[in-house]
Amino acid sequence: MATSSRRSPGTLLTPTSGTPACCGVTCYLGARDVERGEKAAATLGARFVQLDVTDDASVTGALASIGSAEGRLDVLVHNAGILGTESADGPTALRIFDTNAVGIVRVTEAALPLLRKSSNPTVVTVSSSAGSFWAVNNPDRPEFHLSLALYSASKAAATMLTVQYAKSQPGIKFNALEPGPTATDMTAAFGIGRPVEESARTVVRLATLAPDGPTGTFQDETGELPW
Repeated sequence: MATSSRRSPGTLLTPTSGTPACCGVTCYLGARDVERGEKAAATLGARFVQLDVTDDASVTGALASIGSAEGRLDVLVHNAGILGTESADGPTALRIFDTNAVGIVRVTEAALPLLRKSSNPTVVTVSSSAGSFWAVNNPDRPEFHLSLALYSASKAAATMLTVQYAKSQPGIKFNALEPGPTATDMTAAFGIGRPVEESARTVVRLATLAPDGPTGTFQDETGELPW
């Protein structure tokens, strides 16, 4: 199952980079917006489940539906995220962290019983080097010039949650990734980004790791990154 944003359901799960059919899995796309989510799921050949990562009842209901239909969950991709370009204040901070960090906790905790029933459970967090101390202090990195304090802080939290889950759940692989600058609705205002097909390859690679694959890492398409 992959969670998704309100505006861009299924952004990093694309037909040319790893559809459910070519990966040989039954994929569920969870999104809050039913119309957009169903359309994205149809494009991907996935099944749609309504899911709002900021709502406990919605998360519980979505995972219960998957559990009833499948009996287990092999892969969970945390892809939901918001940028938050508004001025920093308390309500904005709470909204961004609720989606980008707390949502990871909600969905992971609800998914753990189903993940434990899998023979090769894997969790992938679509994070960002904008939350990396190494990247934001490196003048040669684009993150050095990115002034998005709340987004960056929420992604630092997302990566740390991934590492802590990897430590507390040794039977499940947890890895975070930097997808690279990707042309999505979220980055449209910056006028940057490569095709989503390229960024999605790393998601698919981490989602299909062998049972002895790495866990507790932060990676991009080249391998592990400093953090």
